[in-house]
Amino acid sequence: MAQDYRPELLLPASDQLEIRYLSRLFDNMSECYKLFWFQAILELSAQGQSELVFDDLINEMIASAWYMVSEYRLNLGPRDTLEMLVSYVFEDSGLKSSAKRTEILRFLRECRDPDLQRRKQKLSLNVPYRLQAPFLRNMHTDDWKTAQKLLVQRINQEQRLIYYFLSFNGLQSRIRLDPRWQDYFHANQEILRGWINYHMVEYLQRRNPNVPGIIDKLAPPQERKLTKVIAFWKMVAAVGPVRDIYAQSLITEKDISIDHFVPWSYVANDEFWNLSPTTKSINSSKSNSLPGWELYFPRLCSLEYESRLAVQQYPAIRQQFEKCEREHVNSAEVQRKLYSGELEPSVFAGRLREILLPVYNSAKNMGFKEWIYERQDA
Repeated sequence: MAQDYRPELLLPASDQLEIRYLSRLFDNMSECYKLFWFQAILELSAQGQSELVFDDLINEMIASAWYMVSEYRLNLGPRDTLEMLVSYVFEDSGLKSSAKRTEILRFLRECRDPDLQRRKQKLSLNVPYRLQAPFLRNMHTDDWKTAQKLLVQRINQEQRLIYYFLSFNGLQSRIRLDPRWQDYFHANQEILRGWINYHMVEYLQRRNPNVPGIIDKLAPPQERKLTKVIAFWKMVAAVGPVRDIYAQSLITEKDISIDHFVPWSYVANDEFWNLSPTTKSINSSKSNSLPGWELYFPRLCSLEYESRLAVQQYPAIRQQFEKCEREHVNSAEVQRKLYSGELEPSVFAGRLREILLPVYNSAKNMGFKEWIYERQDA
């Protein structure tokens, strides 16, 4: 008989706590709120807080969903309240999609925008009460339909809950963690974070079935390590002029940056076929945009093909490409189609189109905007 390796079965046991109910927090989850609410509780608990204010918890939820929505353009659900709230803050705050978590939380704590407060209040209507449903042994369907103050009183009568309601006052409502649960969270916080991430990935994959690299999109974007690719293009530029595909600027050793044609924030990988050299200022200007396909894809094909000729002609460049290939070509099919043997320019372009265009269109469907480089006058 096959063993069941579901992560909830690996939650640390406790003689005092109902771990079997904890393991069911995210059962039959049609919305993402429970994940983010519990994650916020865990994070504030890890900071030593036992009495938690709704407003602080919702701020944590927004900060945790920030990169998923503003940077990676993930769908959290049809007309998801948290997704719309993050989008509202992103557009209103002036914060970057890659802003540090501390900056996001500081803005949320200091902002007095009444519309933002209303949106946060809407987010607090259900999840604080519904999260603990697996623990509520004597709740009936009609009990959930009562006024919130009566619902709070009803929930507070239950035994061995994760938290209880101290006060009921909109965003200033407060909950208190049971000390036994707080000790459990503190002792097992890394395991619990992994458990949350497992369910987060499962949920996001369901909502974003065609999006690659979901697991890499739970956290802020990290600096990419493209030193081998940079070294490759410097060597190619040393044997002949290399111009970037956007402004036709000459690439120099001192001013080279590697661009992801389809933004990294969508593909979440550094595959060689999606990379091209550009200048640092142009790469910054392009940011997370999609290059206009009709204008820039032919230039990309030409540049990539010229680099293939250099690989075939110069042994040192071939050796450097082989270093790149080991790290940045992770599909045997792509390796066979693009980088094995000699190809005519039209054949190479056709094969690169077959690989790149579906990814490009998928990113476009996710909301990534097309971009055309506009030269800045000196």
